[in-house]
Amino acid sequence: MIDYDMLNSIPPDCSYDEWLKVGMALKHEGADCSVWDEWSRGGTKYKAGECVRKWKSFNRNEVTGGTLAHIAMSYGYEPARDETVYDIHNLLLDEIIVDPAFVSAEKVPPPASNYNPKGDMLEYLTTLFEPDDFVGYCIKFSAAVKDNGKKEWRPEQTVYRRTAGDIIKRLRKGSIENAIGTLNPEAGAYIRFNPLDGKGENNANVTRWKYCLVESDEDSTEKQYGLYKAMNLPIAFLVHSGNKSLHAIVKVDAENAQQYRQRVQEVYKFCKQSGLTPDEQDKNESRFSRLPGVKRGDKWQYIVERNIGAESYAAWLEWREAEADDLPPDVTLDKIWNDMPPLKDELIPGILRVGHKLLLAGPSKAGKSFLLINLAISIAEGVDWLGATCKQGRVCYVNLELDEASCYHRFREIYEKRHLDPKHLDNLYIWNLRGHSVPMDRLAPVAIRRFRDSGFAAIVIDPIYKVITGDENNATDMSRFCSYFDQVAAGLGTAVIYCHHHSKGASGKYANSADRSSGSGVFARDPDAILDMREIKTDGLTDKYRQRHKDACEVLTAWEVTGTLREFSPPKPIRVWFDYPVHRGDPENFLASASYSDSGSRGVADSQTSKKDWYQIVGDLLEISTDTAVSLEAVGISEANARKKFGPETDFEVATVDKTKVVHRRIEGKISYGGRTYKRASNGKTTVWFPSDE
Repeated sequence: MIDYDMLNSIPPDCSYDEWLKVGMALKHEGADCSVWDEWSRGGTKYKAGECVRKWKSFNRNEVTGGTLAHIAMSYGYEPARDETVYDIHNLLLDEIIVDPAFVSAEKVPPPASNYNPKGDMLEYLTTLFEPDDFVGYCIKFSAAVKDNGKKEWRPEQTVYRRTAGDIIKRLRKGSIENAIGTLNPEAGAYIRFNPLDGKGENNANVTRWKYCLVESDEDSTEKQYGLYKAMNLPIAFLVHSGNKSLHAIVKVDAENAQQYRQRVQEVYKFCKQSGLTPDEQDKNESRFSRLPGVKRGDKWQYIVERNIGAESYAAWLEWREAEADDLPPDVTLDKIWNDMPPLKDELIPGILRVGHKLLLAGPSKAGKSFLLINLAISIAEGVDWLGATCKQGRVCYVNLELDEASCYHRFREIYEKRHLDPKHLDNLYIWNLRGHSVPMDRLAPVAIRRFRDSGFAAIVIDPIYKVITGDENNATDMSRFCSYFDQVAAGLGTAVIYCHHHSKGASGKYANSADRSSGSGVFARDPDAILDMREIKTDGLTDKYRQRHKDACEVLTAWEVTGTLREFSPPKPIRVWFDYPVHRGDPENFLASASYSDSGSRGVADSQTSKKDWYQIVGDLLEISTDTAVSLEAVGISEANARKKFGPETDFEVATVDKTKVVHRRIEGKISYGGRTYKRASNGKTTVWFPSDE
């Protein structure tokens, strides 16, 4: 949709080069030539017909809307900032409500046997105009022969200095020709459906922007009639043109020309979504439509129906929102208290449920794609992955980066390195989209349609930078982007798993895994589970590993995988080897005392992160966790350091819960941890929490 504030900020008397680029940009964005022409009319350099001639020569891909914005900003235009996460109104209006496949064509009723043409014309004029409104109409035409040899009647002379009151008065007293003039029985008659100022007949002369015209020459009148009724448009009159189209005079009730164009764009967009092919030339507020009560050849231009659909434009929007609202109903807790819905199965025990989202984040060279392929295999075969035995199920791996052959070979290499018997290869679906990737807003509906009956337990999308829509660092854009993962998860009842990279230099800077992912914090905190990879030093440890693993690759790296979970208690950090092409556990605990590659710290428990950072880490975890307590192990701090850092002056304190050291907010009463409720008790100098069934 064209931003008319942006367009109008550019003076029509700008440079010739800018003028051309404005036209090219408008064509690229799907605007009609009339928009460019109308804007150009405001300048002193305007030449009639010049816009039309230039428009035909433009290639739609030459200049985009971005150039239009750049030109506008050079003249002081400032785009409005939208600080909201997303506009639910716009999202609802993007929904397709009328599916043309389910709309039946309807026979258009002919004029009554006792048809009263003067009555039709009177009703039309008295409804659309006030008595003192100037009306534009045309009854004089010139004949032209088309290439196919058929005669075409073109408007030659129009009237725009007569008021509706004068015409109506004459019509009531006498004949139609007495009221508007001598008619051409072959050509019919035109009328401008919005009032004019009596000084001209162009867009600039329109005084009220109450109605717009929708017609189609490409669809049959039967199809048009069925769609007009199904679309619930606020149609004041549906007029038969006397030929092959029905003219819908649609109420848009605009306050000014800018709002008129915005609303007309919305009407036309909806029509096209619904299967109608409206004539784009009819968007102008001063456009001609067929005047009812006049013959055109051997057929009448007549009112087929009046006041069909919604009462007003506002009522039509409300109807669309109501029709598009397929959100689940709200429920009071008492209705399900004794019959709770079952939790979804754990796909990765203690980490991820079916239908939830998992983000794997890490720096480059961490082998994230290898780890995701390994996970896909583990789910397909129902075997171990990072110490957890996955629930067996079908998996779709969406490959966006590797060429097709390389992708297949990588799966085979991991099978062979893990010494897995490929018993369930039929559970692994690979969708190779390298060279065919599309943004997530297009990929999501395609995936839902394609895999609706596939019964996938998980869909793995790798990597997501190939499908990101919008600015990675913009909260609004990333909220929209993440919503497409939700659509896939809900539409297919599947887990959605994807990976993303750390921002540059973030691994050692941020202790919280959610903060290390590149881009907006909204993106990082959206998934139900985040698994984060951080490299650790292997100095002096690789030889020990090779002694146990004779098939070890030439270059070994080691990584710590930590989790930030919404559904489960924070997991214990796992240290693994990346032994190309698989990540292997460290059962011998070779890596237990190793330091991070991006810091001088040794071991998780003895990290020397600053006091301020620990407070932030704990606060973040308590904010995003369903628990009201966080284990020291999860935040990577020893008990001794925790008691120093979380002293009496802080909002937190250290306690023991089921023999686990935790940090919680310093409050009296009860806390929850690991899905259970605990009550405070005293045990010497140590705070202890005991399970409570109350």
